[in-house]
Amino acid sequence: MTTTESTPRPLLLLDGASLWFRAFYAIPDKLTASDGRSVNALRGFTDMVASLVTRHRPARLVVCLDLDWRPKFRVDLVPTYKAHRLDTSATAAPGAEEVPDRLTPQVDMILEVLAAAGIATGGAEGLEADDVLGTLASTELTDPVIVVSGDRDLLQLVRDTPEPPVRVLYAGRGLAKAELFGPVEVAAKYGVPEQNAGPAYADMATLRGDSSDGLPGAAGIGEKTAATLISRFGSLEALRAAVDDPAADLAQGVRTKLRTAADYLDAAAPVVRVVRDADVILSRPDTLHPIPADTDALRELARAYNAESPVERLITALANCS
Repeated sequence: MTTTESTPRPLLLLDGASLWFRAFYAIPDKLTASDGRSVNALRGFTDMVASLVTRHRPARLVVCLDLDWRPKFRVDLVPTYKAHRLDTSATAAPGAEEVPDRLTPQVDMILEVLAAAGIATGGAEGLEADDVLGTLASTELTDPVIVVSGDRDLLQLVRDTPEPPVRVLYAGRGLAKAELFGPVEVAAKYGVPEQNAGPAYADMATLRGDSSDGLPGAAGIGEKTAATLISRFGSLEALRAAVDDPAADLAQGVRTKLRTAADYLDAAAPVVRVVRDADVILSRPDTLHPIPADTDALRELARAYNAESPVERLITALANCS
């Protein structure tokens, strides 16, 4: 959804960790800062932001952060949630995520660059970036929203109504191959009903499960079957009601699988669905200005972090965005 003079400029919401992880793995770790720290994620993430600003010309921009990458309420419901990503090394803090050693220092560097550029970050105590994205997208009343993430779960946010519309730019294969999803595209790709494509996607994902998040799903129910069932019954709630309705058009084998998975589905539904009413705190107002908050500091960071080219591209993108 590239904006033109005749269309409103969007609110752009970026899934920070999702994008800088992808930048870290996509860009060779050859260049370093003056102190020897890696800068591949910093350079790649900065270039991503510059590219997104150039393409979408947002009026407002927030980089959304994980203040808790594995929230307690989700772990209490499904203990396997993201358990395979725990850092089990002897020196790791309890509950820490396993993150490449050469990426960790770059996160602070990225946040310094964003602050000097005047780009807002947002987080919510005890919650993931997904919940920040979900809250900001769901509560926006004015501008069309574009959520940028490599996490398919955010497809649950797409909507046409109520206005403003919400779109998800899915960057699971990198920004160059990113796909823009609205209700039509989610319905076409995943076989869920178009009229409630966002919530239906969340219902389908709950049934299907997601090994990357440690969610096993309902045993014996794959993505295609899950989509077919949600499409037929309209929602997970209606599907589960049909399990106990002898007149419902539901094969006995599927009934048995869903009955067996009942406890899991009770727990997993609120784990998969993003929070939409989080207490989000922004580092600064989200209005995107054509001039960085501190140009001198930004260029000094660029020199220190061997990131002059991507930072200059970001400065140019901001200047051309107004």
